[in-house]
Amino acid sequence: MADTKAKVPLSSILPPLIFGTATFNYQYNLDPYELDTTGLVQQALEYGVRAFDTSPYYGPSEEILGAALDTDFVRNNVPREDHFLITKVGRISSEHFDYSKEWVYKSIQRSLQRLKTQYLDLVYCHDVEFVSEEEVMEAVKELRRIRDEEGTIRYVGISGYPLPVLCSLAKRVLRETGEPLDAVMSYANFTLQNELLATSGMQQLKDAGVDVVPNASPLSMGLLRRNGVPVGSMGNWHPSTDGLRAAVKRASDFCDRHDETLEFVAIRYALETWLHVGSSVGSRGDPASGVPWTRESIEQVGGDRLGVSVMGVSKSSELEKTMQVWRSILDGLENGAETARLAGRWKRDHEWSMNRRKAVQILADGIKEHLDEFLDYTWGSPDKDFLDKRAAKKGDLRVPEPWLTPAQSPQRDGSIEPTDSILPLR
Repeated sequence: MADTKAKVPLSSILPPLIFGTATFNYQYNLDPYELDTTGLVQQALEYGVRAFDTSPYYGPSEEILGAALDTDFVRNNVPREDHFLITKVGRISSEHFDYSKEWVYKSIQRSLQRLKTQYLDLVYCHDVEFVSEEEVMEAVKELRRIRDEEGTIRYVGISGYPLPVLCSLAKRVLRETGEPLDAVMSYANFTLQNELLATSGMQQLKDAGVDVVPNASPLSMGLLRRNGVPVGSMGNWHPSTDGLRAAVKRASDFCDRHDETLEFVAIRYALETWLHVGSSVGSRGDPASGVPWTRESIEQVGGDRLGVSVMGVSKSSELEKTMQVWRSILDGLENGAETARLAGRWKRDHEWSMNRRKAVQILADGIKEHLDEFLDYTWGSPDKDFLDKRAAKKGDLRVPEPWLTPAQSPQRDGSIEPTDSILPLR
C-alpha cells in the first residue's frame, strides 16, 4: 500500500517523461497483442523511463502493461517503489461513462488486479467533458476517500480535451473541497498546431492550485505525421477536419523540402518547448537523462521543475528515436554538458543541442505558416452526435460494446475485432 499520511507534492517526485500506453490498443495498432510490449517496457526502463500511463478504456492496455511489468527483470532492477503507475476511471467505452462512487471503487479494484500492484500512484477521472461537473465531483471525492482510508491511491487528478472544462472543474474542486487537484492532464493542446494550454489554460489551472499539468499527445493523436493520422482496426477515427489534414500535408511537404520529417520536428518542438513553458506546472522527478542504472536527480539538469510530457510509442525504433530526442533536449539544459559526459555521450552534445533547438524553431515557424488558419484550432469534444448510454449498463462491470475488455479481446489467433464507431483515445 502507498503511504498517504505525509504526502509530498506530486511535482517533487513525478518523472517529467511518461510512457503512455494508449498505443497498446486497437485504435493505434491492428493487434496490440502482436506488439513486443514486454520488450518495449523493459527497453523503456533501461532508458531510464520510470512512469507509465494507461486506462481501462484503452482496451487491453492495463492487462498488457501489468504483464510487461510482472517480470524478473523488473522485480530485480526496478522494484515497484521505483516506478510510477498512472491509470484512469469513469470512461467505460466510446459512449458509456460511469463516475458514480460505486463504479469508481470497482474500477480501482480491477485496475489493481490487472496492473498487478498494491497501489496506484496517480488516478485521473477520464475525459471529464463527457459528463456533468456533479458527476466528476462525486468521482474525485471517492478517489480521495480511497486514498485516505485504503491507501491504494496516492494522487488524484482529471484528464480531458477542452481546456475551459478542465479549468472550470479544477476551480470547482478547489472551491468546494478546499483541496486542489494534484494533476490535470491535457492532450493535443500543446503542439505545433495548438498551443492553447500555454496561452490560455496553464495560468487558470495554476490559479486553481493544480500542482502538475502533463502535456499528452504532442503529435495531436498522430495528426502531425508525414503519413497522416494512424488508421488501425478502428478505421479513420481522428476528429480533425479535411481542411486541417490538408494543411498538415502542406506542412509535411515543407519539412521534406528541408530534409526533415514533420513528426520529428513536432515531437522535439513540443517536448522541448513544454519543458520550459510548462515548468511552473512541471515536476522534479527522475529526468531519464541517460546515466546508466542510476536514480537521477533533477539537480543534474539544472534543478528547476521541468514541464511534464506523455509519449506514446508502439515499436522499439519509435522509443529509441523519442529517447534520442529527449536526451538531446536535456543536453541543452543547464549542466547539460556534464549530463552528456556522465551518460557517455559526446562532449559537444550540449552545443549541438543548443544549435538543434534553434534549427527546430526556424522549421516550426515555417510549419506554422502552412498551418495558418488552423493554428489553435480545436475540434468538438464530445461531438454533436455523442449519445450517452450509461444508464443501460450502469452497475455492470463488463465493458459494453463496441469496446472489448481484455478478457474479451482476441488472443494472437483470435478473430474478434472491435467496430469502428469509436472515439479517439487520450
